[in-house]
Amino acid sequence: MSALNSVAAAHEREVSAGQRFQFGRNWARFLKRLNLERITEAENNLKEFLGEGSLASNTFLDIGSGSGLSSLAARRLGAVVLSFDFDSQSVACTEELHHRYFPGDESWTVDQGSVLDKEYLAGLGQFDIVYSWGVLHHTGAMWQAMENVQPLVKPGGRLFIAIYNDCGEVSRWWLRRKRRYNALPRLLRVPYAIYAWAPQEIRSLLSHWRSGEVKTYLRDLASPRCPRGMSWVHDVIDWVGGYPYEYASVAEIVAFYARAGFKPLKIRENSSYGCHQIVFERSR
Repeated sequence: MSALNSVAAAHEREVSAGQRFQFGRNWARFLKRLNLERITEAENNLKEFLGEGSLASNTFLDIGSGSGLSSLAARRLGAVVLSFDFDSQSVACTEELHHRYFPGDESWTVDQGSVLDKEYLAGLGQFDIVYSWGVLHHTGAMWQAMENVQPLVKPGGRLFIAIYNDCGEVSRWWLRRKRRYNALPRLLRVPYAIYAWAPQEIRSLLSHWRSGEVKTYLRDLASPRCPRGMSWVHDVIDWVGGYPYEYASVAEIVAFYARAGFKPLKIRENSSYGCHQIVFERSR
């Protein structure tokens, strides 16, 4: 079996066993709703965190490319992009965006691979920017994945990651629900995701109602809900179904990377159970 087929087979086994959420399936639905607003939102997020209006002359590695939206944003900003994902449907989504917006462009390459496969990673080289938004905590071996990305960053290059916050018992509560979602028959998963998320959404609606901002709440439902430009329903399914699932505090993440010579340039800490967003620079 080829290395590519082996990765695809491993993914399918984990999905069939209820051990992994089909992120790619969710992304395929999302692409039908992709528009310029969501693309612009993804571009703005990269520009804000990387502190540059253009990524021209930069090489950009997108680890766990998902829909391909962040890769698309990086390419539109001028970077030479390599995207890869463990999920074959996510690879297909990224390829779709490549063909849709940059047909025949050799400065954007799409591949299938695993961030836990050191042999595969060793063949990629090093990059000015290594990006992995909300991915490493879904590998089932988060700290190993966090270690594996280190050699991919050039000295003086940047690492931009997003990792779920450790909220103690709240995070463990969500872990149980994510396991339950993936163990359910497919027809029951979306209703369960909406049921599991409903208390949070009801609290948000009531808060907006008390402050007289119901129109703002409804407008936000139709707008991108995170830097990847996801819609409400895709965001909810991605969150409730997202398994494997791990988490860490900012202090733990920063200390972990400091040992390998990475210093934080920008930190946006999440006080709830969402993602910390951190940009590091490799100093050695």
